[in-house]
Amino acid sequence: MGYNLVTNLESCYTSVPHLLYYSHVPTAIATLLFGIFVFLMNREKNVVVGRLLLLVSVAFVCWAISDIVIFVNPDSRKIMLLWSLVNLFELLVSSGTLYFSYVFLEKKDVPFAYKILFGSLFSIYILFIPTAFNLTGFDGPNCEAGQGVLMKYYYFLETYLLSWTVIYLFRNIIRSQMQDRRYRMLFAVGAICFLASFSGTNIVSSITGKWEILQYGLFGMPVFLGFLTYLIVQYRAFSIKLLGAQALVVALVALIGSQFFFIQNETNKVLTAITLVISVVFGWILIRSVRKEVERKEELQRISDSLATANQRLKELDNTKTEFISIASHQLRTPLTAIKGYLSLLLEGSYGAVSADVRDVLEKVNLVNRNLIGLVEDLLNVSRIDAGRIRYTFLPTGVETLVTDKVSMFMPLAREKGIELSAHVPETPLPKLSLDAGKIGESLSNLIDNALKYTDAGSVRVSVELSGEGVRITVTDTGIGLKPEDLAKLFEKFVRTEETTKRYVSGTGLGLYVGRSFVTAHGGHMWAESEGIGKGSRFIIELPIRNPRENGESGMGKP
Repeated sequence: MGYNLVTNLESCYTSVPHLLYYSHVPTAIATLLFGIFVFLMNREKNVVVGRLLLLVSVAFVCWAISDIVIFVNPDSRKIMLLWSLVNLFELLVSSGTLYFSYVFLEKKDVPFAYKILFGSLFSIYILFIPTAFNLTGFDGPNCEAGQGVLMKYYYFLETYLLSWTVIYLFRNIIRSQMQDRRYRMLFAVGAICFLASFSGTNIVSSITGKWEILQYGLFGMPVFLGFLTYLIVQYRAFSIKLLGAQALVVALVALIGSQFFFIQNETNKVLTAITLVISVVFGWILIRSVRKEVERKEELQRISDSLATANQRLKELDNTKTEFISIASHQLRTPLTAIKGYLSLLLEGSYGAVSADVRDVLEKVNLVNRNLIGLVEDLLNVSRIDAGRIRYTFLPTGVETLVTDKVSMFMPLAREKGIELSAHVPETPLPKLSLDAGKIGESLSNLIDNALKYTDAGSVRVSVELSGEGVRITVTDTGIGLKPEDLAKLFEKFVRTEETTKRYVSGTGLGLYVGRSFVTAHGGHMWAESEGIGKGSRFIIELPIRNPRENGESGMGKP
């Protein structure tokens, strides 16, 4: 049949490249499905980026369909129509990829000025598509369209878009923060591989006339989709939760299904169909099990995050409480100290003689006031310890002298209760320790006071001895004793045992916590021992001979 521009059904025919369907059809289907999936998953978030990826996907599919028709259809009318549009589809793919890259990485739309620039460049090209500047005629023997001068403008636009995309992606990687660099680098590698293969092979084919090269250019799109899938799975790109198992199963099914495009043997088609069905069934089972596991992990993560938030809130409330206690204690200490001073003057007779009845009342008030001052001092110490504002002054101190002084101070109270209080120090002088005598003395005073308070009859014995590389102070009483389960929590804040609460109403449960904190700050240890209720107790302070914080300087820190 002779050449004409109407049908040319017989003479216009060329051999179909062996990779044509395999490179075009599966790639186009996968690209379109991926674009639709991302678009549907981004209807509420990142709407623009989802639409742009769908636009690139549709343009790519239109290009793939046009290229297949150009290769296999003998109708010159369809060839001329699609040949005039195929380069426009490619420009839409290239420009859409650049646009998509910017919005995806910058999380914002491109400036309006760039839209005007690219709109003008594209308008010029679109304006001349239906003219002889685009296609000059139809070459029957070679079954292809003659290219006009507009093709040079197309080469310019395609090269310009490719160069701009590569430069932008490299600059974006360089300007990115270190924590985002890998994320942006993976995207850039995928986009550049796609555009370099897709646009590059098209330009080379146009120049050389070897259109078979185009078949290999389409394989850059699966590479790009692979990188995007990895970003979705690993970094939740597009705000999509996609499991690696899902991506793997879909890729496996797509690869097996693509075999049907070039299998000729019927037996192989049946075997491939069976393999495809098995892959779909087991893939679905795998996805279900993995999804349940991920949901459980996400639920645990949500619980963990909630607990972390609650814990942070509790810490903030604890800090607020500590600050309030500190402020309140400071405000209370001043009037209590003044009351103590006036009571001392009254009891000493500075304001005149005091009758026996009034003196008895004043002494009771003075005792209550002293207890309040002790409570305020404990609260202040707790707030300072929690805030890390306790100040220590370490000086060489004889432990024997410290112990005998404290025992002497409590001797009147012991006589009043009829309890034998004694101090036992070694005859050979012990080495002096670098201590804050006030803090260790306060810890020891609290132990002796508790021993006398919780002992109804018997004795309280305070002993000092060398113990390894330290000095041990032991306060032993014949009092109410302790349960084994109380020993572990005894030194916590605001903790009082059941027995002490029943027998003695007064007390805050702060003395042991404060005392242990002071001892710990010296590099020492404090603990309690007891054989049970009614069998007495032993409270031990052990201090190292060499204080890790010595040098005789004032220190401040949280023990």
